[in-house]
Amino acid sequence: MFKQKARFRWPESRNWRLIIIVFTLIILLAVPGYSWMKKTNKAHAERQRSKLSPVIMVPGSSATVSRFNELVSLLNKHTPDEHSLLKVEVSEDGGLTYTGSIKRGDNEPFIVIGFANNHDGYANIKKQASWLDDAFYEISRNYKFNNFKAFGHSNGGLIWTYWLEHYYSQYDSDIKMKRLMTLGSPYNFNEKSIKNKTQMLSEFIRYRKRLPKSLIVYSLSGGENYESDGIVPENSVEAGKYIFQNQVKSYTAMTVTGVDAQHSSLPQNKQVVRLIEQYLLSHDAAGPQAAGSQRKQ
Repeated sequence: MFKQKARFRWPESRNWRLIIIVFTLIILLAVPGYSWMKKTNKAHAERQRSKLSPVIMVPGSSATVSRFNELVSLLNKHTPDEHSLLKVEVSEDGGLTYTGSIKRGDNEPFIVIGFANNHDGYANIKKQASWLDDAFYEISRNYKFNNFKAFGHSNGGLIWTYWLEHYYSQYDSDIKMKRLMTLGSPYNFNEKSIKNKTQMLSEFIRYRKRLPKSLIVYSLSGGENYESDGIVPENSVEAGKYIFQNQVKSYTAMTVTGVDAQHSSLPQNKQVVRLIEQYLLSHDAAGPQAAGSQRKQ
């Protein structure tokens, strides 16, 4: 008996249309996907090669993006190459307004991020941390730095701390916060005793394990008298140790005294200026010790 030879049968026209549609969709999806991957890899390579290491500053409540103008001017008097100053104001809808610029060849510019809504209170600090993240995302995408240093005066230090605990993890594989310096930051608001922990301090302590282990933290307080800088209780600033000690690479607390040790004058305090030069600016990393008492973890 002869076996009938199998005959090839072309798929029905309906099946052919389906196959063509599927392949077309695959191509349409693959082309932008490849383009996106290529663009992402290029941006990642640019970030890894970048020498930019900005100092990003956040002012306290009621302060504008011009809060650190005098501080930056004082810092630039002591450096051979003037640091650029870029100011970014964030509106309540996340919109950004830029003033100033970063000069070509300036690898350590100052970037000040402030908020149109600069009111006090823990609820607002949470909002400001979200707005800080909006600004940080944009400037990190535009300038492609792979590391930076942070500075926060008063509530600015609280905003940085909240941002570290709730937002930083989405950047830490590509962008490293090397150092954080807080100045007169009231981690327990106006409470003078650590026994009376505010909701903010309790939550900072609760989420402290999210802090980056490689971070170096400096906490500065003003000593107008033996108890406060005239506004913030010294014990409230010291409460930062319950957040950072044994969580980050090192935590150092310092008190500056003398002229301009009052809370609102601290950013212009000569000791503060020297401490920023010494601990935040890379070219002065090995500078002389500034006056004032120090306690290191």
